[in-house]
Amino acid sequence: MVLTGVTSCSKDSTTTSGTTIATSTILVQGTWKVTYFNDSGTDGTANYNGYIFTFVNNGSVGVINGSIVYNGTWTTHNDDSQNKLYINFGATTSPMAELAKDWHIIEKTSTKLRMEDVSGGAGGTDYLTIERN
Repeated sequence: MVLTGVTSCSKDSTTTSGTTIATSTILVQGTWKVTYFNDSGTDGTANYNGYIFTFVNNGSVGVINGSIVYNGTWTTHNDDSQNKLYINFGATTSPMAELAKDWHIIEKTSTKLRMEDVSGGAGGTDYLTIERN
């Protein structure tokens, strides 16, 4: 796999130590794992043990855990002045269905993304942290 990146001031970028890092640039570097998932107060991190996420420049995301494979899409954007990551795995009842959201990025480094999603109807808040392997 060949990864290419362009450094620019995009809507999904954050300045860290004087360097602008785009979320999309960070995600395509290496593989990722869920280190924390909380669904409206219920810790569901264990549901993602062993799953490895690979984000690709073309907007696809692959998830593998042994012989279990899920494929989906991802995109970053700015909405209401908030840096967001949208993940979609289509129609599935798997643990990946819980990740198919428009996540607001609340902390970003080159190896970690902490995100939240506030439910519009039920009012609950979900939290997701992914870290590079």
